Amino acid sequence: MKRIGFLSFGNWSSAQGSRTRTGGEALLQAIDLAVAAEEIGIDGASFRVHHFARQHASPFPLLAAVAARTSRIEIGTGVIDMRYENPLYMAEEAAAADLISRGRLQLGISRGSPEPALNGAATFGYVPADGEEYADLARRHTEVFRYGISGAGIAEADPRMGSGLLPIQPQSPGLSERIWWGAGTRKTAVWAAEQGMNLMSSTLLTEDTGVPFDELQAEQIQMFRDAWAEQGHGFEPRVSVSRSVIPLVSDEDRQYFALSALRETRDQVGVLDGALSRFGKSYIGEPDVIAEQLANDAAVQSADTLMLTVPNQLGVDYNARLLENVAAHVAPAIGWRRSSHLEDAASR
Repeated sequence: MKRIGFLSFGNWSSAQGSRTRTGGEALLQAIDLAVAAEEIGIDGASFRVHHFARQHASPFPLLAAVAARTSRIEIGTGVIDMRYENPLYMAEEAAAADLISRGRLQLGISRGSPEPALNGAATFGYVPADGEEYADLARRHTEVFRYGISGAGIAEADPRMGSGLLPIQPQSPGLSERIWWGAGTRKTAVWAAEQGMNLMSSTLLTEDTGVPFDELQAEQIQMFRDAWAEQGHGFEPRVSVSRSVIPLVSDEDRQYFALSALRETRDQVGVLDGALSRFGKSYIGEPDVIAEQLANDAAVQSADTLMLTVPNQLGVDYNARLLENVAAHVAPAIGWRRSSHLEDAASR
């Protein structure tokens, strides 16, 4: 059985045709889309984090709001840039959001991606130590964050009030097994397995070996699982991949995406952040055609979770219809089905 979730970047702009014109609209629409997705039977609602851009940036207020409005759907991020984070304050926020959701948080984190700011993390007050790169800074923040959510003592107690080391509060048991690392290469996927984090793989890899994207990503997943098996972490890992999936069902779908179906349905190779990278294709077309294509995607078949990137600026109603079309016409081909209680409700 597969899980299917959506991933929203939370873009907003006042450009012609945008139905998400302000940051406030982006946040409120994200909550409404998560509610609609849960009603459809979609398994997850995740949000990308970008700083200094007109996109989602501070995830925890949004995650808490979604948690309060829903009861079943997983909520998460894809991904939080750990270069920017105060790791202990983040540990408090993450535990609080997880408690509000009653244990539904699936938190994706990583070193981050290319960004509009020249030295954004430094502007937030975080710079690498001597001899470090920004990737090292992100991993160091990650280590402190994960230590904080583990319940371990961190701060020395004031002798007038107690003794020993005090842990971060609140704590949310089980959260430590629901941390995902956004890996852009096979090497970082192996590192994530060694650390005991689940694997989150996107629509691009910052490496290229000449093989199709889905095969390279499937190799990354297998290397992750092999490395995990050697560690003995005591729980089964999860793996997600992201795809752009647009079934052309209505005239409105074709108006927006017919041209994209002609030019975005093959892999692309280019340079990203100084590295030769391979970008996965989009799945845009008639539902039966893209269902068969997804069923033959090696990485989609290898993963347990498929994240659907959504064009959030087309608004809640459009994206809810998009998710319903994927659920009805495409997702069954990869082994997904709606939750049984939703099927029972639909039959009544």
